[in-house]
Amino acid sequence: MAPHENLVIEGVPSVPAEITERASRYTNFRAALFTTWNPTRREMLIATRFGDTFQLHKIAAPGAARTQLTFYSDSVRSAFYPPKVAAGTGDSFVFSKDIGGGEYYQLYRYDVATGAVTLLTDGKSRNTDEIWSHDGAKLAYGSTKRNGNDVDIWITDPWHPETAKLVVQNAGGGWGPADFSPDGSQLLLTEYVSANESNLYVANLTTGEKTQITPPQLGGKDAASISQKVAYGGAAFSRDGKGVYLTTDKDSEFQRLAYFDLTTKQFKFLTTDIQWDVEGFDLSPDGSQIAFTVNEDGYGSLHILETSTGKEHALQGIPAGITTGAKWHPNGEDLAFGLTSARTPYDSYSINLNTGKVDRWTFSETGGLNAQNFAEAQLIHWKSFDGKSIGGFLYKPVDQAGKPLAGKHPVIIDIHGGPEGQFRPGFLARNNYLTSELGIAVIYPNVRGSTGYGKEFVTLDNGFLREDSYKDINALFDWIATQPDLDASRIMVTGGSYGGFMTLAIATNYGDRIRCAVDIVGPSNLVTFLENTADYRRDLRRVEYGDERDPKMREFLERIAPANNAHKISKPLFVIQGRNDPRVPHTEAEQMVAVVRKQGTPVWFLMANDEGHGFAKKSNVDFQFYSTILFIQQYLLN
Repeated sequence: MAPHENLVIEGVPSVPAEITERASRYTNFRAALFTTWNPTRREMLIATRFGDTFQLHKIAAPGAARTQLTFYSDSVRSAFYPPKVAAGTGDSFVFSKDIGGGEYYQLYRYDVATGAVTLLTDGKSRNTDEIWSHDGAKLAYGSTKRNGNDVDIWITDPWHPETAKLVVQNAGGGWGPADFSPDGSQLLLTEYVSANESNLYVANLTTGEKTQITPPQLGGKDAASISQKVAYGGAAFSRDGKGVYLTTDKDSEFQRLAYFDLTTKQFKFLTTDIQWDVEGFDLSPDGSQIAFTVNEDGYGSLHILETSTGKEHALQGIPAGITTGAKWHPNGEDLAFGLTSARTPYDSYSINLNTGKVDRWTFSETGGLNAQNFAEAQLIHWKSFDGKSIGGFLYKPVDQAGKPLAGKHPVIIDIHGGPEGQFRPGFLARNNYLTSELGIAVIYPNVRGSTGYGKEFVTLDNGFLREDSYKDINALFDWIATQPDLDASRIMVTGGSYGGFMTLAIATNYGDRIRCAVDIVGPSNLVTFLENTADYRRDLRRVEYGDERDPKMREFLERIAPANNAHKISKPLFVIQGRNDPRVPHTEAEQMVAVVRKQGTPVWFLMANDEGHGFAKKSNVDFQFYSTILFIQQYLLN
């Protein structure tokens, strides 16, 4: 495959035609992401890819043809119809898009009748978390327009964008609107501080004054203070405006659904019997039911709670898999959700709460391959250095009929980003090529610091504990050595974003236990990363990694930095980066490559000048995929 001129390629050999011919079908999987319901018709918008990027498509009925509405060189993955069509506004929705992966999102209004697109924001600032008022007449969003750093709250009439005005001024980059009050006079705001700490406010839209409604939190950074911090997830006003439904880990290891009374300031916890995180929820139009999803050890289920009685139950008849993103139709009967599993790409579904009927709206293509023959995920656990049980998912290689392959298999360990993230056993897409064609076992670990296992677990890699998560991978190496069908002498480690940092850390600390490593948009030094990441997110990341302005923390971060330990890397390294990445600047990759190259270790470097935090355009992703296969063949399998 000939690389595009937008790619910077150093040290990567030409990709043989046999690789592209054999692997090309694995590049043609699709996904269909539900984005929004039409407020007046039983019709939805989804985001899917038919060309180089994800774009918005209309679907008029379950299984109907996908009609493409947007045609941009950059992906469009989010769209929002108003909950109802306000007088004189017509049939329109708002969508969000950036340029070149820079994540400086702009908001646009799309007129369905004419196809006309109107820019609603200034074209330069970062604009996020857009929400509609309940009457469908106003839009609130967070924006860095004022100074490029702090996220203020703005409100606009999308049919008259010149009316946009700043209504709440904030300090910090973690702010966003969550919901309008039913009468439209107030806004519910969230302030994200860290994975363990956030706050909720109510803002008066006449005066701009905001009042914190959740209890004040301890200000200390010691372990005791951190353990008592509280995180709030989604939040929405009750339909009578007297309270707020929210998710929180207050007095719990896990996120629970709760009701907060705005008069008494008391919490009522609604899902105490569920010992897993409630991930997200949506309140029905009449306020009588709440649909919510639960993350059960990485898997997912969809539940309904009756607000009048507090009774809840899991919905039946939904196919097995990971269920996410429940959203009510304004008709109060249909509930949309997304679903994926190891053998099914992400598709859009709905269930009618009156009849129980489940409709599959999209049937995403699998490149002509029979996905029922792909490897299934196996939940695994191993003991780490301190006795803690660490979990992950193992996909073992299979033959063309989906049967397990005999023999001792090489292993790829793929570490998720975040670090406050979690791998969940969904569809592997291109990575099915590793298990189905190359005979490789793939392990996705959820090391300490991952979400989904309680709030204490999330903090176990913070600050000076950073290296403990590396030891979780070292313990995984030990576990692999005990498995009769896994080859501990042939291991590759890889990961994206923070997973890329972990990849580099493993390559410098445990290089004797791996054959090679692939770092994708990972920091190579947390000090230079914090100094150069986008202004609006710097303080948010300091909570997790430590404040590089503190001399002791700076010394620690410099000491453990992969870029400062690159002389220890003796195994081949492949570094992949987006030139426009606002999270992990491209200089993080370039400084790592330069140091490793000086000592003569084989290093491949691939950078896309039109991408950001990971590749999004299919042509770029394909070249990354094919070149990674070549790297694997040369350094892991040979």
